[in-house]
Amino acid sequence: MYDQIRKDLVDAMKSGDKFKLNVIRMIKAALMNEEVALERKREDGLSDDEVITVIKREVKKRNGSIEEYTKYNKMDTVEDLKKEVEILSTYLPPELSDEELDKIVSNIIEETHAESIKDMGGVMKEITAKYGSQVDMGKASKLVKEKLS
Repeated sequence: MYDQIRKDLVDAMKSGDKFKLNVIRMIKAALMNEEVALERKREDGLSDDEVITVIKREVKKRNGSIEEYTKYNKMDTVEDLKKEVEILSTYLPPELSDEELDKIVSNIIEETHAESIKDMGGVMKEITAKYGSQVDMGKASKLVKEKLS
């Protein structure tokens, strides 16, 4: 995945798409920062899951900023942030639908024999282990709370 980002960076340079180029440079910088942070543990760069985690973090930041700028009616900035999220999302695997997520949560609750909210940590850990990059963990958390309450 990291190689794809590098390739897209070169393509954006060649095409002259300055907006996309800036977004991809930002992704690359965030990935390099993550590599530096993990360097003590890893010598061979970031795995695809780690790259996805970094990109999701960047999308989450922008979505938060979209909410804030919308409150202050800064619509030009909101549109730019939405474009950034759109570009970043091309590197993320498609998320599961609400129906699929509901089935997964129900199955994992059964598998782990979770009975109360005290068991939520174990359920969330299992969801992360099996479906981490495909699941919006915020939605999953709400769903697990509902089912265990």
